[in-house]
Amino acid sequence: MTKEEKAKYISDLAADLTANNVLYLADTAELTVETVNALRRRCFQSNISMRVVKNALLQKAMDQVEGKNFGALRDVLKGSTSVMFSEVANAPAKLIADFRKKSPKPILKGAYIDEAIFIGDNQLTVLESLKSKEELVGEIIGMLQSPAQNVLSALKGSGGTIAGILKTLEKRA
Repeated sequence: MTKEEKAKYISDLAADLTANNVLYLADTAELTVETVNALRRRCFQSNISMRVVKNALLQKAMDQVEGKNFGALRDVLKGSTSVMFSEVANAPAKLIADFRKKSPKPILKGAYIDEAIFIGDNQLTVLESLKSKEELVGEIIGMLQSPAQNVLSALKGSGGTIAGILKTLEKRA
């Protein structure tokens, strides 16, 4: 790679780091070409962008990004590294966990999600259980609607009971 190509690659990578708030670093070393292609296909189907990067170039791209502190993620930049970008925080974690049912890799090195940093493969289950923004908004709306629905159903139920009692008393009279 020439200096110009490296500079362009680093600036493109820095632009991707700036544009995305969900970043996963994974170890895909020793995977066969067929397995990597299957992983890329699954990433594409899940709207996850995956690319294999050189650690030194990724570190330089991280240095160029303003407003984001990648902190301890720099420490995991050893060996083969693949970067996964996604809009949904738990999508790459679910994909990695599902893919590992058939293959021992990819291994999660670390993740950056909205300024939170997760280091190590042991964080995979935590990352899988994260909820997306849409899921959280849906839960909040459900919680807000629940008390109002309980009051309305109680009023309807007791209103029917009172009306039934009045009709019964009217018929007796």
